[in-house]
Amino acid sequence: MSPIDWAMRPLAHYADFEGRASRSEYWWFQLFQLIAYLVLGVTFAIIGSAVGGTGGGFLTVFILIGLLMLALVIPNLAVMARRFHDQDLSGWLILLYFIPYGGGLIIVVFMCIRGTDGPNRYGSDPFGDERHLERVFA
Repeated sequence: MSPIDWAMRPLAHYADFEGRASRSEYWWFQLFQLIAYLVLGVTFAIIGSAVGGTGGGFLTVFILIGLLMLALVIPNLAVMARRFHDQDLSGWLILLYFIPYGGGLIIVVFMCIRGTDGPNRYGSDPFGDERHLERVFA
């Protein structure tokens, strides 16, 4: 799959908390969001300064970025739950975010850990046989 396919997959599985998601799917989706926020912010900052910013342009930026964030909350939660499933862990570990100061860091560490090889109790391997190519050439 291409990086764009990985980035769009969480949107195709908008509220799907079942199954597994690879690290590629999670991190490409996070990069896609970051780029969308930056493009939106820079675009409206340029428009706001060109119009003679009375502050309304910046308010528009904050409202649109807030709406984008609100629209992407459920896909973010779903892809995180599927990412935990890839490691054969419960999706409820998303609640680690509520730990003050360190919860977000714990989540980032879990999102970086490689998933289990082959099928687990949450479904088949998201890569299928692609992950096991080194065995073919051994």
